[in-house]
Amino acid sequence: MTSQQSPESLSVLVVDDEPSFRKAMRASLAANGFVVEEAGSGKDALAKIRQRPYEIVLLDVKMPGVNGVDACQQIRAISPRIGIVMVTVSDSEEDRMRALEAGADDYVTKPLRVRELVARLGAVRRRTHVARDAESDLLQAGDLKLELERRLLWRRGARIPLSPVEFDLLAYLMKNTGAPITHARLLGAVWGPEYGGEVEYLRTYILMLQKKIEDDPERPEYVLTEPLVGYRFRNPSDQNQPANHPEGE
Repeated sequence: MTSQQSPESLSVLVVDDEPSFRKAMRASLAANGFVVEEAGSGKDALAKIRQRPYEIVLLDVKMPGVNGVDACQQIRAISPRIGIVMVTVSDSEEDRMRALEAGADDYVTKPLRVRELVARLGAVRRRTHVARDAESDLLQAGDLKLELERRLLWRRGARIPLSPVEFDLLAYLMKNTGAPITHARLLGAVWGPEYGGEVEYLRTYILMLQKKIEDDPERPEYVLTEPLVGYRFRNPSDQNQPANHPEGE
């Protein structure tokens, strides 16, 4: 038996205005052990999610009425820990940013490859079902306070909303304060073993995180880039941690 979780009990809501796409996704995912339901619009999806819990929503970006981005934001407000995978027709940075900024955990592009989609859904499931640490740790650095138990971020006393992925990314970086973390290690730790080479994907999330926690995202104090390596979290209150990448490394 492998260590990968079986999708057997994983409930997925497929949201798309094209009946043929929903039918194809239902057949493909059901064949891989998922429990699948359908919604033909963002409005229909919101009604279903209010009635019963789902573990993951596969959500098309472009739909009439309540579009995918708006639906994603509303779904995240209703169910903060639900997994949301957005379906886009292009892989442009703008589309990625719109999907991720709306609170999506991941995105895939049409035409979908079933094996890749199943792997992505499994990875999202693992991230959203990570067992909570028994300790009620509070990570602090500069003006930031991160409550691991309640999954909350505070900055200068004000709560900063984070998506589940943003929270996991910041928590991992803070737990390894001062240490350079490679792109592959960070992707694997936060997104799962299926990830490792998606450097631009990681960069998108880092930019969004910096916008929320830095006074000046162009001159970050907390999340610093390690050239050709990855990223490093710096506690600005610790004078022993350099603000810039050490020369010669």
